[in-house]
Amino acid sequence: MKTEEIIHLIRTNNLMKFYKSKEWKELRLQALERDHYECQSCKRKGKYSRAQNVHHKKEVKTHPELALDLDNVESICIPCHNEEHKRLEKYIKKKKFVNEERW
Repeated sequence: MKTEEIIHLIRTNNLMKFYKSKEWKELRLQALERDHYECQSCKRKGKYSRAQNVHHKKEVKTHPELALDLDNVESICIPCHNEEHKRLEKYIKKKKFVNEERW
């Protein structure tokens, strides 16, 4: 698949076809191998976690030309990926401030 075709898929919101493409699968594997299957987000925090996902640093929807750029992706674990995209915020109830004096 040509780069123009991939950009067209992204711009027409056909992301599933992009993520199933041979080109993405190859780039994904390159990123995981480059990063030794370690979550780069956890690594920056001084922790270790095995990476299962590859994350675009600059979103493909806003930067489709960088969709297959190895420098624009990093290996990341599922919890960090969810945090990066704020996927779980709607399920987390925000705690209200409670006065420290409890009668």
